[in-house]
Amino acid sequence: MSAIGDAFAYIGANPDIVLGFLLEHLRMTAIALLIALAVALPLGILIARYRWLATPVISALGILYTVPSLALMILLLPYFGLNQNTVIAALVIYTQVILVRNIVAGLASIDPAIIEAARGMGMNGWQTWWRVQFPLALPIILAGLRIAAVVAIAIASIGALFGAGGLGRLLFDGLRQTRYDKIWAATLLVGGLALLVNTALLALERQLTPATRIRRAAQRQARADRRIVESAQVLQG
Repeated sequence: MSAIGDAFAYIGANPDIVLGFLLEHLRMTAIALLIALAVALPLGILIARYRWLATPVISALGILYTVPSLALMILLLPYFGLNQNTVIAALVIYTQVILVRNIVAGLASIDPAIIEAARGMGMNGWQTWWRVQFPLALPIILAGLRIAAVVAIAIASIGALFGAGGLGRLLFDGLRQTRYDKIWAATLLVGGLALLVNTALLALERQLTPATRIRRAAQRQARADRRIVESAQVLQG
């Protein structure tokens, strides 16, 4: 039997164990991405408002991104302990440069005339952000989130060395036991999870692009117009 066949055989024989690792991996990644977004969003807004901050902040985040993941987690151990928190903190740090850069790019892509028009309609700063800037920047922000999610899913595998669990535990158990079925099962599951999340976020990104939203609005208007015409024809008949 091939190595991939052995991996699928192991997954089929141990569905509960595999599902537990998969959900643990997904939970850890999701928590890290939520925290990362909560940090990156105000930071990106601040940089978009004060452009001189872009070079020093994004450069600093880029330097942190180049630190090897294992080394960064070891550096974080004294502060977060030998547990999942260390891995989550590392994932938050790694994804910052991706998220912040895309948030800034998304906000910078908005035509200033649109913002001025919103203010001219009487919108305050919060309304302009929530109803105009955020929807227009959202597709680019989601593109950054999609890349960050794939990076986080991959790096989270190393977290098993720090007691974080997840699919990395299956991988490193396989390495210790020289069990190639476990190694291949973990590899396929991590790759499959990353592909699934990437596909889902890409589909959402495409649905939220301005062109798609305009097309959907036009289709809804066309259906409404058609119903009005049909109703008028019935009344005339």
